Amino acid sequence: MNLGIYIQVPFCQTKCTYCNFHTGVVAREKYEPYAGAVRREIAELAAGTEISSLRDAHVDTVYFGGGTPSLLEPSALAGILQSLRQNFVFADSALLPSDLTHEAASAARAEITLEADPETITPDKAQAWIAAGFDRISLGVQSFDDRELQAAGRMHRRADIFEAARILRDAGFRNISMDLIAGLAQQTRASWDESISRILDIRPQHISIYLLEIDEGSRLGKESLAGGSRYSAEAIPSDDAMAGSYESACARLAASGYEHYEISNWGLPGFRSRHNLKYWRREPYLGLGAGAHSFDGTKRWLNVHDSAQYVTCIESGVSPREQIEPVTQQQALDEELFLGLRQLEGIDLARVEKKYGVSLRARIAGLREQGLLEMDGTLLRLAPAHLTVSNEVFVELLG
Repeated sequence: MNLGIYIQVPFCQTKCTYCNFHTGVVAREKYEPYAGAVRREIAELAAGTEISSLRDAHVDTVYFGGGTPSLLEPSALAGILQSLRQNFVFADSALLPSDLTHEAASAARAEITLEADPETITPDKAQAWIAAGFDRISLGVQSFDDRELQAAGRMHRRADIFEAARILRDAGFRNISMDLIAGLAQQTRASWDESISRILDIRPQHISIYLLEIDEGSRLGKESLAGGSRYSAEAIPSDDAMAGSYESACARLAASGYEHYEISNWGLPGFRSRHNLKYWRREPYLGLGAGAHSFDGTKRWLNVHDSAQYVTCIESGVSPREQIEPVTQQQALDEELFLGLRQLEGIDLARVEKKYGVSLRARIAGLREQGLLEMDGTLLRLAPAHLTVSNEVFVELLG
């Protein structure tokens, strides 16, 4: 069995207007105690009995997410990685034939990802990350339009993105992912098309595109729902405009050689996110740090969200677990459906029906008649033309 490990770093320089995550701006003096607490949690978890079912698993992906993990000192990030290697078995092959393809070579060693913001990247940091063992950078770009970036509360600007990509490649990174958001305040179809053009100019190995979420969990969402104008809430594109932007991106990325493998994710051949695939395939992963989630195949649990409370728990020898829930058979089936259908390849319906002892044909019949789901042999998948309404499909499917 292989295992993914997620490290949560809940610190940011500023809080983006659209953000609904449990992250925050804290004094830099809080960074090192937090990193120390994560190292201690790693050691205690590995030595305890909580993850006995995963004891023999080999770690083949590590993902530092946030927040903005690149705010931590490289030495702190390296220390956490070192603690992981000291306490877990990694699926690394030390000697690889020189003629292996990228895909084969990558599969033979752990994928280790660091999320970073463009303005936080320097040549010294990039070189230190490579030396520490990071081999993949996920860059929070969001837009190439300075007006959109300013409205969103982002610290970087268009020029910083190109400079960050240059620095990372000069340091030796050959696996870079970039994120864009369709539907940012002030975004127009012309500015969106420009962002797609510029990201294709850079040609990162992986691209994620997310639709802006409007909910009360963010300042922008709350303002928009209240009909206000702060944070440029009145300049959020319509749902139809967002859908049009997404669909145009699908076509342009496909024409440029990117494989659309999950609703929000594209990769050049051999560069899919191995860590994120674990979530959609319901494979086991451990989450470490404040607010991190874990799944061992039969139960899910999470840590306390507040970073200060998390550090206090660890330093005082108290478990940071806030919630532990067994996954019922019905919940597991629902997860198989909505997580599996996020992948464009779909799910093997016959396998799922056999595994859970159910028949789903009647449940999907209406959605197939509407053209929202389609079958290819035993494979069930979302119809490519209706990916923008996937949430509505999932609600009806699980209802």
